[in-house]
Amino acid sequence: QVELVESGGGLVQAGGSLKLSCTAFGSIKGISSVGWYRQPPGNQRELVASIIRDEHITYAESVKGRFTISRDNAKNVVYLQMNSLKPEDTAVYYCKQRARTGPAWGSWDDYWGQGTQVTVSS
Repeated sequence: QVELVESGGGLVQAGGSLKLSCTAFGSIKGISSVGWYRQPPGNQRELVASIIRDEHITYAESVKGRFTISRDNAKNVVYLQMNSLKPEDTAVYYCKQRARTGPAWGSWDDYWGQGTQVTVSS
């Protein structure tokens, strides 16, 4: 099994910065894609940013130019650097990693972190 542990959330004033981290633990043979999602109060979970096979990076329009997703493949860690934060960025942020724990011909499964609260005050 794979467990994702997130850290870095908290309370920050508008215009401030936070950096989220998500580390994957377990018998991991490979990670193909990683992403950050968020769920604002009373709303559905939405994609914030993702990296697919180290080739394609996608950002939600609302965070382009302010957020940066990156990964350290050697450590199975994915980061989300968040700058120029706005009150509308307030949400629970979730990490997702698609990993394989079996042989090369085996399946890839999605794993989710527990979520970390980000609150931006005006």
